[in-house]
Amino acid sequence: MYELKNDPFYEMIRSYKNCIIDYCIIKDDTPYTGYRSHKDAILFAMLKVIERYIDEQLKSEIAYSRKVQDEPFPWNLDIGKAQAHRIDASELFRIPKILRTDRIGQRFYEGGLPDPLAGDQIPYWYAFWETPHTSGYGPDDFIKVNSVLFPQGTDELEVYEWTTDWSNYFEAGREWWGTACWSVYDKHLNRYVVIMADTTD
Repeated sequence: MYELKNDPFYEMIRSYKNCIIDYCIIKDDTPYTGYRSHKDAILFAMLKVIERYIDEQLKSEIAYSRKVQDEPFPWNLDIGKAQAHRIDASELFRIPKILRTDRIGQRFYEGGLPDPLAGDQIPYWYAFWETPHTSGYGPDDFIKVNSVLFPQGTDELEVYEWTTDWSNYFEAGREWWGTACWSVYDKHLNRYVVIMADTTD
């Protein structure tokens, strides 16, 4: 497996500075084997995301020439704990009906918001635009981002929704906002997209 670092999506998503989702676009030259391939993809993506965070920390330390360096974050993961179930692509990309928006910009949705503390899985749209600190994004941005991420459309994508108890990457989101991990296989482009989200206030 290897990351498609030059994919146009990465350039576009950089303009969404308030996006807290970690995306990883992956190519694999070995045959597709369903669930096992998806699990390999999330492990590969997590290692890439950890690498990105470490790179950012090192750049920050060099930029500010700290005399006392922070201890590196003690990353850990246990891919054996990761479990998933397949979901329909339409479920992943579902956009809820916005009933109203109040004067400070808070949106109210048909069906309400998920309650991660009660065990609700956060949906992709929520991870994209309902961040703890207002992202400023909405349905139009969500559609635009995914049209670049999946240029051949979303109808025939194979999607797995994963548990998030297998890495401390997801630790902060368990406080209240939520966590998420999806793997998507795009057979038209023969590639995987891993979507992970975790944050707190």
